[in-house]
Amino acid sequence: MNFKTEQEAFWAGEFGNDYIGRNRSEEYLASNLNFFSHAFRQLGRPASLVEFGANIGINLKAIQLLFPNIRLSGIEINRKAANELSRLIGSGNVFNGSIFDYEPEQEYEVALIKGVLIHINPEMLPLVYEKLYRTAGKYILLCEYYNPSPVSISYRGHKDRLFKRDFAGEMLEKYSDLSLADYGFCYRRDKAFPQDDITWFLLEKQ
Repeated sequence: MNFKTEQEAFWAGEFGNDYIGRNRSEEYLASNLNFFSHAFRQLGRPASLVEFGANIGINLKAIQLLFPNIRLSGIEINRKAANELSRLIGSGNVFNGSIFDYEPEQEYEVALIKGVLIHINPEMLPLVYEKLYRTAGKYILLCEYYNPSPVSISYRGHKDRLFKRDFAGEMLEKYSDLSLADYGFCYRRDKAFPQDDITWFLLEKQ
């Protein structure tokens, strides 16, 4: 693959391969089931969903359990992760490549991105916002680290690999037909269903 940013190469390579082994536990699946049951409470039963940066399908597995009849697709830059994702949702539903190179050919009721925007080069965020917007038929679910102003912090000893900002606010300002339908926060110290300090925002297309 030809990459436009250092961050893409980082996740497509060895670090991305190593990341696959994390968060496979049944406890994490239970936390995800709790997470999505709250984040989806305004949606009813969505018919279709695409995840940007799906990795091996950790999130999609939980969503599949909650909504057995949902049609799922995923975009994943790491080849090893994409191969495993294909076994979960079918190879025809997986785009193995950069989000930047993904061209939406159909709409999904929900476009999901969880823990991915924080790793995107900030200069490329408008492009990712556009792809999320074009792919979402009705809802966009953003689940990321929140900060009221943009900030870059070290990620596992690596510089310029994690960025926090108000992603949802930027999308609301960019697209006038988007509105905030719901939002919430999951704390890493939650005694029953911890998540990694994620703030989620459900945006609805009018």
